[in-house]
Amino acid sequence: MRENEPYQGPNFQAWRILIVVAAVLIIFGYYVFKLFDYQIVQGADYLARANDNRTLEVSIPTQRGIIYDRNGFVLARNVATYNVTVTPANLPEDEGARQNIYRELAEVIGITASSGNTDEETATLFKECDTDLGILQIVFIAETNWPYQATAIKCGVDQTTAMIIRQRVEDWPGIGVEIETVRDYPTGSLTAEIIGFLGPIPANREEEFTALGFVPGRDKVGYAGIEDYLQDTLAGSNGLRVVEIDVAGQEIRDLEPPQEVVPGNNVTLTIDTRLQQVAEAALLESIQYWNNRDPVLALSSGVVIAMDPKTGEILAMVSYPSYENNRMTRFIPTYYYQQLQADPHLPLLNKAISGEYPPGSVFKIATAVGILNEDVVTPEYQIKDPGEIQILEKYSQNDPGKVRRYVCYDENGHGMVDFLKGVMLSCDVYFYKVGGGYEDEVKKGLGIWRIGEYARALGYGTATGVELNGEANGLIPDPTYKRRIIGESWSTGDTYIATIGQGLVVSTPIQVLMSFVTLANDGKLLVPHLVKQIRDPEGNIIYNAEPDVRWDITVDPVITLYDENSFATEEKITVEPWVIQKVKEGLRLVVTEGTSSDYFEGFAIPSAGKTGTAEYCDNIAREKNRCEFGAWPAHAWYVGYAPYDNPEIVVVAFVYNGNEGSSVAAPIVRNVLDAYFQFKAMDTTSGTSGQ
Repeated sequence: MRENEPYQGPNFQAWRILIVVAAVLIIFGYYVFKLFDYQIVQGADYLARANDNRTLEVSIPTQRGIIYDRNGFVLARNVATYNVTVTPANLPEDEGARQNIYRELAEVIGITASSGNTDEETATLFKECDTDLGILQIVFIAETNWPYQATAIKCGVDQTTAMIIRQRVEDWPGIGVEIETVRDYPTGSLTAEIIGFLGPIPANREEEFTALGFVPGRDKVGYAGIEDYLQDTLAGSNGLRVVEIDVAGQEIRDLEPPQEVVPGNNVTLTIDTRLQQVAEAALLESIQYWNNRDPVLALSSGVVIAMDPKTGEILAMVSYPSYENNRMTRFIPTYYYQQLQADPHLPLLNKAISGEYPPGSVFKIATAVGILNEDVVTPEYQIKDPGEIQILEKYSQNDPGKVRRYVCYDENGHGMVDFLKGVMLSCDVYFYKVGGGYEDEVKKGLGIWRIGEYARALGYGTATGVELNGEANGLIPDPTYKRRIIGESWSTGDTYIATIGQGLVVSTPIQVLMSFVTLANDGKLLVPHLVKQIRDPEGNIIYNAEPDVRWDITVDPVITLYDENSFATEEKITVEPWVIQKVKEGLRLVVTEGTSSDYFEGFAIPSAGKTGTAEYCDNIAREKNRCEFGAWPAHAWYVGYAPYDNPEIVVVAFVYNGNEGSSVAAPIVRNVLDAYFQFKAMDTTSGTSGQ
């Protein structure tokens, strides 16, 4: 700049200024836009996130309902158990003091102070009460993830240990004792097939139970038995607290009024635990006796069911072998569950309702009702039993056929047999002839279609409706079923063996029981039930069971009429009352003069019943090479009721591979009947109902 030349200031170019201004405006505008976006556009979303960060929903576990037997004996309850916990935020800051607490605590509760690693995978898989980690590792995981939350170090310690720890709370800050309730089953395996057990919420049902307020990983649900069937009734509803927490997860205050816990309803069953014990003992006694006498038999499983025929109340239901449901209370041990599943006799299966077996001669009552009601024969008509017959096995009308022998269990035969004698002695040849027909002696037998109608009328072929999940339907076969499912035509021989409950006929023990309950009730088929009463937590009755009659075969036309060519007509018929009375006369003779007379000799209460020996060939028999034609193994059945003229109890006993119903199963039923009337006399004397 020259001397004396005026100063003109810096030379700013206008475009440069515009760029700077524009940049400032853009930056300012961006922040204004983001502020608008955060506070206005996404304001609700960010507010919700902020609230989520500062709020915590705390689920308060409910108490599951208690299950009682008919006399008030507890079958399932909630008991207190003690868990040793640590809250990391409350531990001393001094590491030396912490280590001292870990060592002293480890000695008291019997676990190591330090064991295992604390990598990310271990922390992710960590589960309270189910870990091999030491105290140090558990504290590390808890402190990293939920420092203000009490975390279980050891679960299920005894009360003495819990009291010791509570006395040391001042010396061991951060260590505490938490009281948790777990399910307890006082009768254990005795009633496991009825009561069932609890387990964790299945992964495929988490969404369903979460919507109901349950907490996966903590809450348990029914897995079997009444615990499963009445899950909604027993479970109750969890309580809920909505609390404010700080950044470390510590609770500050309640944000909303808490939702109160609603305990589950209490359930009273129809079961009499005393009779249940007798039924199980009688079954085991018979199994052990015959195994000691004939080790080749190797009896290993069976069923006993007792019922009040007037109400349908199940008084006892034994399925052996069973399992110990108390081993499932905290968690289901993998090794034990696998052991139960691997057992060929299926202890987890309630064989009373889900086991399907050939019923054998106990099924003959369906045929017996049918032949009299359809006038196939009269009660007085006599049929010759030479010990065996020969029939022409044909698969179609034009099939030349093949001669096949059908034998009676008594190879010498029973001579001339009328209806009552046929039932009394369970004469196979008599039932072969009336079921399938035989030359001029019985020109047209009842036939498979009509056998099926009468069997279903007595309760076979469909689930009974008892309050347990997993009930099987059994099978009453016919030509259509065999053609569609097996791919074979029906043969004349199929009809003969179905007549006596063999071949493709299978049923559950409870179906066999219900067929006799129908006769004992003079034709009324009831729905069996286990639930007697349900009360809410205040003790108010919200359900009282009443007898539920499915149908009365003497009144309700549930039997389809078939024409002479075995084609179903549109007409449905009932069973004549005299027919049922005549069948019952035959069942009475079974006890007084027939196949079970030796085993009921001297029994004070007049009773009626039926023996059954049912040949079978299943996977167990095949593995033992026992499925030899003409020499198959057999199951043992017996069904009895008493008193004969006014039945109060009906009992079925089934012994797998028991070989003979009269000697193996009948004594079981007698023992149960005897105990029932003894208990009744005791209850009458003491002034309690007991029934």
